[in-house]
Amino acid sequence: MVERHLAKVDVVSSNLIARSIFFNAASQPLINRMFVWSKLSAAQWMDAWEERFSGNPNLVIEMVKGGKSIRIQLFCNTREEADAIVSQFGGSVRKMANAEWNKPVAPPRPLKVRDVFVLTAEHRPKELAAIKQANPKREIIVIPPEMAFGTGDHATTSTCLRLLVDVARSRKGSNWTVADLGTGTGVLAIAARKLGSGETFACDYDPFAVAVGLRNIKRNGTPEILMQQQDVLSWKPRKKGYDVVLANLFSTILIEAWPVIAKSLAPKGDIIVSGILATQAWDVFTAAAAHGLGFTKVIKKGKWVTAHGGHLADLIESETNS
Repeated sequence: MVERHLAKVDVVSSNLIARSIFFNAASQPLINRMFVWSKLSAAQWMDAWEERFSGNPNLVIEMVKGGKSIRIQLFCNTREEADAIVSQFGGSVRKMANAEWNKPVAPPRPLKVRDVFVLTAEHRPKELAAIKQANPKREIIVIPPEMAFGTGDHATTSTCLRLLVDVARSRKGSNWTVADLGTGTGVLAIAARKLGSGETFACDYDPFAVAVGLRNIKRNGTPEILMQQQDVLSWKPRKKGYDVVLANLFSTILIEAWPVIAKSLAPKGDIIVSGILATQAWDVFTAAAAHGLGFTKVIKKGKWVTAHGGHLADLIESETNS
């Protein structure tokens, strides 16, 4: 979820646009009503812009060629919303052309995860065969950047994948279950299945994410994943919970969702969370502790924080017995 809304791309080689789509009563996208606020800024202010619009799922930050400048874009449902941002921060507003939603995206380079995976956006047979030949001992996960969703190369997703590989190794030989909350492209759920997970559930509030995720599930040969459109804040997890819970969500959503996430994690379960800006990590982890969750491993990559933990009671018991 985080990755597709904070895409950072070279605008010379790609036209990637991360966006949320608004719906009418008939559940048809109102593309004609989409307006875009944009502003150029020095790259050194990227953190400030991310924090300024933290939690807004319509934010896109693009790296302009050379890396010295960035283009900030915010997708708005009405002209009035966009004009209000201009009055506060300057910049400009334009109405999106329908053709912009279907422009091709240049795939990023393949990403290696531990000694297990190669994550690639490449899906052309000849090129994909070359990647497989170059990585004979790694499982290939194909996530094309369609519909402007991320491909797994963002720091939040890639770190979650590495931690997931570690968790899977610790659970090897058991029938561990997974819930991937805010699944986006479905990449974490797909990886879990390829790592040997049993029952695997994935959900996202965005119907377009679910559509993309279902296509990725099919192309990666993991049809057993149950994917649903679901707002995590209103989700009622099953009573027995899941052995592994993955939540790559914005900090503001994580804080609201902790009560639900805590209920979804089975006893002695592993939780991996990301989408947390370093400046917001203390608030996120303090809120988690209030619901009985703690973290024993915290990784900072750039400005992003990813963490692995579980129920505090289990962590304390584990430390006592070690």
